[in-house]
Amino acid sequence: MEDVGRHELLASWSPWVPLGAAQVPQLPGVYIAKQGATGPMVYVGMAGERSGQGLRGRLRRYTSGKALASGLGEAVFDRALADVPWLRERMAEVESGRPLRATDWGKAALTWADLHVCWAVTGSGAEAKVLEKKVLALQTVDWWNRDR
Repeated sequence: MEDVGRHELLASWSPWVPLGAAQVPQLPGVYIAKQGATGPMVYVGMAGERSGQGLRGRLRRYTSGKALASGLGEAVFDRALADVPWLRERMAEVESGRPLRATDWGKAALTWADLHVCWAVTGSGAEAKVLEKKVLALQTVDWWNRDR
C-alpha cells in the first residue's frame, strides 16, 4: 500500500514544477522529486541554510551538474548509467571526439530523468531534517535515496 499524497499532511508544499524552472526560496526546507509530471515520487531531500541559499542553493547544485556524487544527483546519474540508450548516446559522443564534461553528463542525466519537484519551507535545517525523515517514513514507494 502506497502512502502517496500523505506527505501533504505534514507540511505546506509548493505546487509541482519541473526541476530548473522553479523559483525556489532561499530558505531551509525539504524537497520531493518525482519522475515526470505525473510519475511516481522518487526522492526526498533537505537543505539547511547553505550560506543563505537554502533550497534554491541545493537544487541549483543539481541543475548545474555539479552534484553528481551526492544525493539526488548521484541517484539520477546511477539510473541514467543503467539505461542502455542513454549510455549509448554518451558513448557515441566520446567515440565521435565530442566527449562531454562531467557536469554536462550530470545535466544530461537530469534531462533524462525529467524530474519535477515540490518543496516545503522549514524554520531551520534541523526542522528540515526532521520533516525529511517523516516523509521518508510515510512512503512505501521505492525511494532512490541511499540512506533511509
